[in-house]
Amino acid sequence: MLQKRTFIMPAMSLLGPGVTADAGPEIVGLGLKKALVVSDEPLARLGLVRKITDMLDANGIAHAVFDKVMPNPTCKCVEDGTALYKAEGCDFIVSLGGGSPQDAAKAIGILVANGGDIRDYEGIHKSKLRTPHIIAFNTTAGTASEVTINYVITDETRHIKMVMVDKNCLATLAVSDPELMVKKPADLTAATGMDALTHAVEAYLSTGAFELSDTLAYEAISLIAKYLKRAVDDGTDMEARSGMAWASFIAGMSFNNAGLGYVHSMAHQLGGQYDLPHGVCNAVLLPHVERFNAPAVKEKLAKMAGALGIDTAGLSVDEASAAALDAISALSVSVGIPDGLAKLGVKKEDIPLMAANAMEDVCKGTNPRPVTVEDTIAIYEAAM
Repeated sequence: MLQKRTFIMPAMSLLGPGVTADAGPEIVGLGLKKALVVSDEPLARLGLVRKITDMLDANGIAHAVFDKVMPNPTCKCVEDGTALYKAEGCDFIVSLGGGSPQDAAKAIGILVANGGDIRDYEGIHKSKLRTPHIIAFNTTAGTASEVTINYVITDETRHIKMVMVDKNCLATLAVSDPELMVKKPADLTAATGMDALTHAVEAYLSTGAFELSDTLAYEAISLIAKYLKRAVDDGTDMEARSGMAWASFIAGMSFNNAGLGYVHSMAHQLGGQYDLPHGVCNAVLLPHVERFNAPAVKEKLAKMAGALGIDTAGLSVDEASAAALDAISALSVSVGIPDGLAKLGVKKEDIPLMAANAMEDVCKGTNPRPVTVEDTIAIYEAAM
């Protein structure tokens, strides 16, 4: 029987090749006048920022551009973007990018609406007022930040990633156009695709999982198993790009409502300590964390094997669940993800501090198995 649930997603989403052009009339319909376009310099160099500003110009919408977002955006980045929003007299935000520009845009919106320091909003539902309208254009099939109520900002003074879960940061309109993803390099496609897989797997195994989140997560896993390597091997493969865009979108909807798990808690520490790509950290940690979780979710892991393309006929639950984790590792290696944290420059002496910080991360709350700091140290060491 269907249980009582709240399901959160943007009021409107545009999906599919070419939908970028359809966003203009929607913005006009909202009565918005001037956008702060939040993005990064690589996207500006690729001409994608210009594509968005041309669309705004074609619809008579003024804009200012803040393209200084770096990977793992910092508090200073958010402060600078907020200052520009106010100085330019903007009344809404256009976010263009993967997780970093999307997260920075959400943080800017929260500060514009609520004031204070972004550190004030670390945790769950800390703000009082909703952001100005955010029109979120996704350029990677991975983070799904354009459809979620989560954002992550690096506190550069404490060297930690702050996780914010806040309904007030939700985008008004999410745009997932695979044509914006075509020029992305293979290593970024691989990292963001494995991030999407981590979202789907963690949502599927989460203590907050339910019927709809399971349906979305399972389908996302199946799509990623089918299309990620194709998208990495040929970035112009529109069927693969579209499949990955859809997978990222529905994985985001799943974890937005079911929660994540300890892969993210541990990956956030790697990003805060070493400024490493989030998707790569997730990819390396995912099989190790789920091997730890397996005793609590063995049946679900066994079922998940089917989504990963494994014929489970004749396999025991233990065998099928182990096969699922092996398939995840194999997919990660096949798309070029390093097979250990040591290859990312992680130092063994930093593990105890990262383990202690991971225990405080909000994503831990829906992990399917209780975890201790000693467990965390052992997982980090196994992943080295």
